Amino acid sequence: MEYKKWTLSEKLNIIRAGVLGANDGIIGGAGVILGVTGATTNNTVVFIAGTAEMLAVAFSMASGEFVSVSSQKDTEKAVVAKAKLLLATQPKIVRDEMAIYYENRGADPKLATRVAADLMKKDALVHYVQIKYSIEVGKYLSPAHALISSFIASISGGIWPLLSVLLLPDTLKVIGTILATLWALFLTGWLSAWAGRAPIIPAILRNIFTGVITMAFTYWLGTLFK
Repeated sequence: MEYKKWTLSEKLNIIRAGVLGANDGIIGGAGVILGVTGATTNNTVVFIAGTAEMLAVAFSMASGEFVSVSSQKDTEKAVVAKAKLLLATQPKIVRDEMAIYYENRGADPKLATRVAADLMKKDALVHYVQIKYSIEVGKYLSPAHALISSFIASISGGIWPLLSVLLLPDTLKVIGTILATLWALFLTGWLSAWAGRAPIIPAILRNIFTGVITMAFTYWLGTLFK
């Protein structure tokens, strides 16, 4: 069985969908649960609201990712089809554009022309699309990967505040949910930065800041109806 190696774009697509799904699951779940808790301590009400929100966010994020990435994939395929037609009908334009590409990056004009001519002899479409549009022919982003990543991450994130408010005693529900949410946001920020080889501290701080603002506002809003 041949192993398919993912490109960087494919990996980033999965990471991005997962991070967005997890953050929405965590922050959305904490916001709804704390808002409801601010208005009532009835566990049944909190459980129904939290579970409904968790599933709604997961399906919403997954379907949104699927539609978004599908549109991007369709656009990439359309660009490749257009380039293929241009290559078949006006190959000189393609060759000249590739030569200009290398010339603009410092190559001697004659060398740039020779390189473009050589590239036209083998996999011209692949080289042209990569040079002009930064698209790898046949390696498009996967809507299914984005959907699955977003759905699983959203459920995994949303379960933290839901479990904390259900399992903790009444006196610890609010503070416990806040701490569980902050911990989940910390993990999400750290994992996303680590997976994408990005600075860790800014990623963590962004997550925690947005979470704190959301929880504070929704809890305060819930207390108005208590």
